[in-house]
Amino acid sequence: MTTVQARADYPLVAHLLRRAGFGGTSEELHDLASVDYEVAVDRLLDAVDTTSLPDDLIRRYHIDQSDLRTLPSAGSYWIGRMVTTDAPFVEKVALFWHRVFATAQTKLIQGKVMSTQIEMFREYGLGSFRDMLVQLSKNPAMILFLDNQDNHRDAINENYGREILELFSMGVGNYTEEDVKECARAFTGWTVANTDYMALKMRNNTMRPYGYIAWQFKYDESDHDDGEKTFLGKTGNFTGEDVIDIICEQPDTAAFVARHMYHYFVADELPVPQWPHFPPKDPEAIRVMTDAYFESGYSIKAMLRALFLSESFKAEASRYARVKSPVELVVGTLRLAGGYERPGADVYRATAASGFMGQALLAPPSVEGWMGGSDWISTGTMVQRVNFASGVVGDLERPGIRELVNEIKAQAGQDATPEALVDSCLKLLGRLDVSDETRSGLVAFAGHGESSESASPDDSDKDHQIVSILQLIVATREYQLV
Repeated sequence: MTTVQARADYPLVAHLLRRAGFGGTSEELHDLASVDYEVAVDRLLDAVDTTSLPDDLIRRYHIDQSDLRTLPSAGSYWIGRMVTTDAPFVEKVALFWHRVFATAQTKLIQGKVMSTQIEMFREYGLGSFRDMLVQLSKNPAMILFLDNQDNHRDAINENYGREILELFSMGVGNYTEEDVKECARAFTGWTVANTDYMALKMRNNTMRPYGYIAWQFKYDESDHDDGEKTFLGKTGNFTGEDVIDIICEQPDTAAFVARHMYHYFVADELPVPQWPHFPPKDPEAIRVMTDAYFESGYSIKAMLRALFLSESFKAEASRYARVKSPVELVVGTLRLAGGYERPGADVYRATAASGFMGQALLAPPSVEGWMGGSDWISTGTMVQRVNFASGVVGDLERPGIRELVNEIKAQAGQDATPEALVDSCLKLLGRLDVSDETRSGLVAFAGHGESSESASPDDSDKDHQIVSILQLIVATREYQLV
């Protein structure tokens, strides 16, 4: 018998918004906490973007975001989309697949092909995993990144055949070297149109007077090996889509994809290369998702819905169990700050800041993607993280910060105690939970500012006192976690 979900509480909704989005404003928190938790989950999963700036408006201000040729242009275009969308889950999922199916513009040179891949993640990222793998295998960025244009019927190139098994679907230990070769044979003839092979070799790509031509998938039947193949125990004249069908039938595939989801949406796992040697942190969470995978016909959305409704996700122990990636930190902070009704140079600074913190969008360090977890934190990157976040929340010219400060003053009251000020700041920064030690330090700081002899009771000083508290909060351990 189905039980009615309890109405969501604020801490749980805040947790959901941090994981399925980039954090939430007080308005978003109030809206989702007013309905049953299951309804809140479905609202996030089913949201459709209606607020991102239209491309023609962006191009009036930033012509470089028309052809998206460079990393700053393509990365900033995506940052702008993440900051302005009212469907953050769609962008969060695209960012997830970008980490799993890591493709780097640094090898491909032009950015348009990378932005096209991200758009593919938006379109297929919550659908069938089978369809996602088909689209990935036909994606020009992936084909060229893993050299499948050099995979010919008489001379196979194993790069893509290996990585679709090792990193994208099954994981090491669940296939043989012969499976890799047979997989590569199945993908012969899957190549790219609108390219000049010698120009690619000379790193000129397909430059024309009006910029780079958008590459397209091409199936070259004359270059496809249509001979009999034996793959994962099955034999036939398999094509690329046939081997994807076989891959998706495997329980190992469901478990591997589920572990990626747990790693990204619940808690930092070990780096992917260690997975064959160590069990998952939470086998029950993996089981919940693998059951949903098969019951739904490989639906990615069904897997994530099952995860967000699971006790593993809702448990207090899962909160603040991941280090925010640089993009999560940058985008979440900018969404609080607001002021993106028109295109501006801020997105370029944000893209650069994320790179300084160790996550250059569209340029993962290898096909394994970013390791994440504690790898995000070092002496240098921590300084970058704190400086960026404190710089944003310390700017009273930003409309979201101005509104945030006014709301804190209204909630805390005219004669607010240091405790009330700190609690209001934590509440309006997304219902942030901090340790008793952190809270005591924040209260002591707020009290010191209040008792300073140079302080005066006018509104301007109160604003700056609140801003200083906000800047200290974003430097805390808790704000750096998600």
